[in-house]
Amino acid sequence: MQSYIRLVRLDKPIGILLLLWPTLWGLFLASDGWPNMQMLFIFCLGTVLMRSAGCAINDYADRDFDKHVQRTKERPLTSGKITKKEAVSIALGLALISFLLIQPLNTLTKQLSVFAVVIAGVYPFTKRFFSLPQAVLGVAFGFGIPMAFAAIQNSIPFEAWVLFLGNIFWAIAYDTAYAMVDRDDDIRLGLKTSAITFGRFDVTAISICYGILFATQIWVAELMQLSKWFYLGWILALVCALYELRWIASRQREACFKAFLHNNWLGASLFMGIVLGLLLK
Repeated sequence: MQSYIRLVRLDKPIGILLLLWPTLWGLFLASDGWPNMQMLFIFCLGTVLMRSAGCAINDYADRDFDKHVQRTKERPLTSGKITKKEAVSIALGLALISFLLIQPLNTLTKQLSVFAVVIAGVYPFTKRFFSLPQAVLGVAFGFGIPMAFAAIQNSIPFEAWVLFLGNIFWAIAYDTAYAMVDRDDDIRLGLKTSAITFGRFDVTAISICYGILFATQIWVAELMQLSKWFYLGWILALVCALYELRWIASRQREACFKAFLHNNWLGASLFMGIVLGLLLK
């Protein structure tokens, strides 16, 4: 059981949080306030299940690479504590439970969920041929946004796509910092990541991605006529980003990983701003 927990990263909830925050942005904006408890439960539990399934597939895809990386060589699948068949079975089982979970929702949401599963399954393999796999991760981690709007409004308005676009750039930013931790190992193994693609411009690229995130957040706030209280959360998030850029600028492994983890607070701050902007109109 401990190996299964490590396989789906329940012992490391940062991935759940980075997936949950944009989903909550979408849910609260689509509801123009507070979503009903059933919707909140479905999307929160679905986030945990799909992130867990994605981790299992990721370890299956990277099983031959992880054993050559210091940080990942003791993962359950790579170290032989569980089998390839077990990893795939767990991923498929979690994805099936996620699909059953959304059965009370409308047809559009169910259709979008199929695309979300495909993206989650494809992402781990993009590191072999695509120079910016972090963009694919951003699509996977942000797909809760259009799904939330679809579930509540039975449509996906323009502001949902703007929010979704901003989340893609946010994922590129924080996952590039994460990729900087393993850059030397990835180069040696012939893998592709944004940290390698950006090269010496990595910090500049991350800064631009953060800039696009914050610009799209303002755009959405104006489109949805959020109150000025939104900017309290926005400013706190900006402070988080500035701290993270200072750590990333050192290009040291520990500092880059610290910056990656700290993005939880950035996402939480933006969520706080959205809630305040909606409830204090």
